Amino acid sequence: MLKFVPWLSQPSQKTARKNYELHKETARAKILDRLKYFGGLYGLEWNRVTIRDQRRRWGSCSSRGNLNFNYRLIFLPDHLFDYIIVHELCHLREMNHGPMFWALVAQECPEYKSIMAELRVLEKATKLNTQALIRYKHFAIVDKISFS
Repeated sequence: MLKFVPWLSQPSQKTARKNYELHKETARAKILDRLKYFGGLYGLEWNRVTIRDQRRRWGSCSSRGNLNFNYRLIFLPDHLFDYIIVHELCHLREMNHGPMFWALVAQECPEYKSIMAELRVLEKATKLNTQALIRYKHFAIVDKISFS
């Protein structure tokens, strides 16, 4: 099980802003690429995409068709990154978390339940700390982590 590493303290506001500015456009490019891919599969279009420095959310979708994503997505393993893209895209068709929404998600992410569990563990372990996420992406062996 992953555990939060206390020596990975939250960065100062100045450092956090610098990290955001440094990675924002890289995140935008990767997010737009995956949105185009999955949007094409689902036949979905969106209005605007915004890249944010959010503390508690990976993404969100507004009723106006605007998608917001956390720049830290780029530090996630690809299967988690893609799940979040698919999740928010599916909200363009279903703005709730009802059965029809989950059926849409399952079309491209049939293992979405285990992915959600992995994300919960990751959020708890890293507290969305950028350095901890980078270490997770590069060094964690996901198969050895218990998500129960």
